[in-house]
Amino acid sequence: MSEISGMIAVYKPGGWTSFDVVAKLRGIMKTKKIGHGGTLDPMAEGVLPVFVGKAAKACDILPDRRKCYRAGFQFGLSTDTEDITGKVLSQSGRPVSRQEIEELLPDFIGTIPQVPPMYSAVKIGGKKLCELAREGRTVEREPRQVTVRSIVLEDYDPVTRQGIMDIDCEKGTYVRSLIRDMGERLGSGGTMTSLLRTYSGGFGLSDCLSLETIAKSVSEQGAQSVLMPVDRAFAVYDELHLDERLTVLYKNGVRLRTEQVGTGTQEGTYRVYGGDGCFLGLGHFAGGCLRSLKNFFV
Repeated sequence: MSEISGMIAVYKPGGWTSFDVVAKLRGIMKTKKIGHGGTLDPMAEGVLPVFVGKAAKACDILPDRRKCYRAGFQFGLSTDTEDITGKVLSQSGRPVSRQEIEELLPDFIGTIPQVPPMYSAVKIGGKKLCELAREGRTVEREPRQVTVRSIVLEDYDPVTRQGIMDIDCEKGTYVRSLIRDMGERLGSGGTMTSLLRTYSGGFGLSDCLSLETIAKSVSEQGAQSVLMPVDRAFAVYDELHLDERLTVLYKNGVRLRTEQVGTGTQEGTYRVYGGDGCFLGLGHFAGGCLRSLKNFFV
């Protein structure tokens, strides 16, 4: 019996960690080889790309770094976790108008510096910040460059100072830290009240399946029934097809020359397929040779 392999977009429910989802799926699919493509906080919901079997090798090399979120926020309040689950550090009665927020948003679009939150998986001195935070420690964090493509204020009530914004950003951006920094700029403080990830790793909400749906489908039709082929995650790269002889050479680690693969091949990364049409992995063409970047056939 062949090993199950592929990827699936899971709708992570609130109150679950990303590891909770992986652990549940390991039980459902009867395999330990499962990884995810981007951690979500326990309070967050939404798109969690999951990779099973050989496809788990893709977790750290996904080319699509785009993440989209719908975030709820509250101005006039600051917490130690930068979200509503944390300990209240300060409160402010300063009014905040919709116009003030709209005028502020352009300053948070583009490549900007961001100090990661203490309650995060970022490591300093070999230890996660969240571990230090749970010990009651706060340490200096250097700002990191993050990329925000757009922020749209979808709803806002100036009386409660609560609202919702849609954020299109790249991997590594902390939405709660964006809201924290906006609150600081407005002189009122700010905290995140909810978070829904609407896009990650090439998947949107419409691609997602609930854990209940996955469990039912696997029980009735088998684990492979809910999995998509892993090469979908690399659709941004062009395809490169090898004949049967070159497939054997490629699998054996032989670097193929341009004249063997095709004189029209441009330098860059490719999805490499074997003579039988199966996805072999990612290869990179440079200096007249094709070398393997990541294999998915072993």
